[in-house]
Amino acid sequence: MPAPTSTRPKTLFRKVERASVGFLMAIMAWALERIVMRGIRKEGGDPKHPSAAETTSITTKGGDIDFEPEL
Repeated sequence: MPAPTSTRPKTLFRKVERASVGFLMAIMAWALERIVMRGIRKEGGDPKHPSAAETTSITTKGGDIDFEPEL
């Protein structure tokens, strides 16, 4: 059984509250993104260039492999 819906129109206070919460969440997301990007840059990685992080992929068809990454 679905929950009953309210026929009462939304008040101005409710609309302002929802808008302010959305605005504050957007600011928090922006600030967190800046912090993360700054941390990535300090480590020496370039987040704009996909080959900046060295990736290793191995494809095999059965059998055992011995893999020792170079450090």
